[in-house]
Amino acid sequence: MLQQKYPDLAIQGDNFSPGGYRLQAAQFIGVAKMAIIIMVLASINVFQNFGQPTPSWFAWMLENKLYACMMTFFLCNAVETQLISTGAFEISLNDMPLWSKLESGRIPQPGELFQIIENHMNMRGGGAGTDPQLTFGYDKDEL
Repeated sequence: MLQQKYPDLAIQGDNFSPGGYRLQAAQFIGVAKMAIIIMVLASINVFQNFGQPTPSWFAWMLENKLYACMMTFFLCNAVETQLISTGAFEISLNDMPLWSKLESGRIPQPGELFQIIENHMNMRGGGAGTDPQLTFGYDKDEL
């Protein structure tokens, strides 16, 4: 719809990065998830390697490999998704912020977005200079 109304508008989309400790924690959980799955599938008991008794939960995982690997995979994915989910949907025109779901708590209606773009284009002086570039920064889970 935007491309039809504004044919000279260059539209670009990008993921909104959560940044900070949340991204690092999600990456750590992803690596730990794969290490646990490999240990279970290969029947590697790290507790015995360190001379410790095997906890009952890990013994259960070694006995029920398929269920344990699926449960580990899905639970870790759920935690990773929660860590990197920002709920963002940010819109900017020529690097000037037009809308922020993080600030407003909602996604703009199409008519609202058209009005905001129209106002911004009119303030620019009717399209003088380079072609306008509309940028969307969003959380991939929000769309």
